Amino acid sequence: MRKILAVANQKGGVGKTTTVINLAASLAAVGRKVLLVDIDPQANMTSGIGLRGQAAPGGTIYNLLTASDGAATKNADDFVLPTAVPNLSIVPADRNLTGAEIEMVPLPGRESQLRRFLIPIRDRFDHIFIDCPPSLGLLTLNALVAAEAVLIPLHCEYFALEGIADLMTTVRRVRAALNPSLDVEGVLLTMYDERTNLGNQVAGEVREFFKEKVFQTVIPRNVRLAEAPSHGMPVTTYDAKSRGAEAYASLAREFLERENAPAST
Repeated sequence: MRKILAVANQKGGVGKTTTVINLAASLAAVGRKVLLVDIDPQANMTSGIGLRGQAAPGGTIYNLLTASDGAATKNADDFVLPTAVPNLSIVPADRNLTGAEIEMVPLPGRESQLRRFLIPIRDRFDHIFIDCPPSLGLLTLNALVAAEAVLIPLHCEYFALEGIADLMTTVRRVRAALNPSLDVEGVLLTMYDERTNLGNQVAGEVREFFKEKVFQTVIPRNVRLAEAPSHGMPVTTYDAKSRGAEAYASLAREFLERENAPAST
């Protein structure tokens, strides 16, 4: 079972944070213990789960990533906060993270800071999701080095595949140099509108390109998905009967089915 997943796409506005929050909440709802790790300087996941401006006793992900004395590794629990959702915890972020990439440059093993933190606590959770910024800088590199696989949300629009080649090149380089076990967990089609020819065309092209890596579940455009973060809660709490909530519940079921499927030979 792959426990640590980086949710990444260098293109912004594709539903990364929405996917992390709502997939995690859907898994937590069926009894899975889930940890969210926010490494996006915008800290949208932290605010979207209702913890904007809050820090754990040890601080935020910024303090963890810029620590040079190993304290974050020794006191990992000090960086984890519970959320209002049962079974769901988070390592929060704040705007200080904006300068983290510069401050991390002189640190030894800077690309492995997050991995060193997650190793001692990984077995306390069934799933760990890392919400990456829309870039391929040092923060995303930390996520890819720490992760066992990458989940790629893909917006159903004309430029859907733009930038994916760069992300896949980065994945291959990380696999070759820093994390040989890194794989692609799957591709998730988001903001899908079945009423448009463009949405159907893009979905077809993505499935042809990525084959079985593409989740059968697609995430529709849904106003409740857009509203829920402003209330600091996942859509599964905000409106459990909405199309968005039902889609992420379906994704969670498919995610668990894939997890339990026998490995291909």
